[in-house]
Amino acid sequence: MGAAVPSGPMEVNLARLHEAVAAAVPDRECIVWRDRRLTYADVTQRSRRLANVLVGRGLGPCRMSRDGLDGHQSHQDHLALYLHNGNEYLEAMLGAYKARVAPLNVNYRYVADELRHLLTDSGARGVVYHGAFAPTLAAVRAEVVGLELLLQVDDGSGHELPPGALDYEAALAAASPELPSDLVAAWSPDDLYILYTGGTTGHPKGVLWRQADIWVASLGGRELASGREVTDLEAVVANARNGGARTLTAAPFMHAAGHWLAFVAFTGGNTVVLPDVTSELDAASVWSTVEREQVNAVLIVGDAFARPLVRELDRHAYDLSALRMLITGGAPLSAPLKDRVLSALPELMIVDTAGASETGTQMVHVSASGPAARSGTFGAAPGAVVVNEDLTGVLPPGHDGIGWLAQRGRVPLGYLNDEARTTRTFPMIHGERMAVPGDRARRHVDGTIELLGRDSATVNSGGEKIFAEEVEAAIARHPDVGDVVVAARDSERWGQEVVAIVALATGATATEADLLAEAARHLARYKLPKAFVFVESVVRSPAGKADYRWARTVAEAAASAPAPP
Repeated sequence: MGAAVPSGPMEVNLARLHEAVAAAVPDRECIVWRDRRLTYADVTQRSRRLANVLVGRGLGPCRMSRDGLDGHQSHQDHLALYLHNGNEYLEAMLGAYKARVAPLNVNYRYVADELRHLLTDSGARGVVYHGAFAPTLAAVRAEVVGLELLLQVDDGSGHELPPGALDYEAALAAASPELPSDLVAAWSPDDLYILYTGGTTGHPKGVLWRQADIWVASLGGRELASGREVTDLEAVVANARNGGARTLTAAPFMHAAGHWLAFVAFTGGNTVVLPDVTSELDAASVWSTVEREQVNAVLIVGDAFARPLVRELDRHAYDLSALRMLITGGAPLSAPLKDRVLSALPELMIVDTAGASETGTQMVHVSASGPAARSGTFGAAPGAVVVNEDLTGVLPPGHDGIGWLAQRGRVPLGYLNDEARTTRTFPMIHGERMAVPGDRARRHVDGTIELLGRDSATVNSGGEKIFAEEVEAAIARHPDVGDVVVAARDSERWGQEVVAIVALATGATATEADLLAEAARHLARYKLPKAFVFVESVVRSPAGKADYRWARTVAEAAASAPAPP
């Protein structure tokens, strides 16, 4: 059954939103992957069937509303998504929302201990997973209390169904494509969206958002030109009828940037395209899919994605005439790489976004051919502010101090089952609850925000604070640098010292002196690395984020290594 389209000011429920858009453009392609060309009507039917599978197994809301609950508490059952990118990932998110179950992302790189922690911490009652992950799931299943429903997606890996598990396609085929009317009537803007953070400073935590809030913060609930909240679902539907743009998501859906852009596409009635290879970043697969499907926008994650994509353009020519926009988020895209991209694709517009799991999309910077590209300074989206060191006030534009990047207005409820961390990250400032996840920033007089990086990645050297991302960007300007990450190392003289871990580009011959000279052109002397460590490759997450714990280990190991004879 369809969902009625309300009028007037609205608080969105994501299930109702997708049903309304699908009713307006049922025959338009919604998800394209390999030989699968699923229309909005197809995805509606498949997600409804999954919703009925979940409801049939007893999953749903634990209580009908959030009344009486604190921000760190959930009122719904949870469904873990342990998948590579594919149509099943987005179907599972939508199907869970339609069942009033809260889906959550699982990092598919996790080993058994990490997977056990996340499934236990989240209290997941079900999991949708690719067959390739069946052995890791089997290793922890007996230890995860409450995990009842296993839905295995056949990915050609050959793993048989574990005892009690269901085949995803068979389960959908056996379920009804019609939803109970009382279930649809109960869809609420208070239903949860859960995003597990990557755990860069400890175990990952689940960020709890109201669906109405995350839609405005990151999923298409603001007008592009004005930044104002969309207040009329009829206007969303009308806009969707005029949609049809094609967006390719190279980033994994298990991290925010990937599925945020997919849901932005759904809000606009657009088509989500996936490269043929989704188990890793395959640059040739990305560009050949862009060419074949005449993709208009591509999402990547910073330098880690841009470098191999640019190298592939150097090796092979593709027809990218339909491509208009490269969107990057989740990790920095350095100015030199922006220039290389624009040199190869001069008609392109690069949209650099910044935000966090706890804030949504906060800032945007646009680069195009012409003057040399910049990186690290952004235009602020509504609600993005910089607050002072002791979290007692908002810094005005032009203040010369460094503060914390914060978000006011539409912010999460809290961290799942973690009251103390919820209180720390979402403080009350002048009577207003804000999100302050830990990024350092400065507000310029023109209102733009200079993002300096995570406080956890800050080096305190000789009484000065040095931001790792700023040093990385300076070193990355040398053309011989393939990748770089900066870490702190204990120093008897300085307390901490800056160490650069560098992977040179193939065939490059730059020396430590060359890289130091390049960095010195862009940084004050006290910020320069005290040492360089050369490695074959820099360790990053599948989403392209630097692994600063690994970098710190490499830096410390280099200090303790015996000197060469």
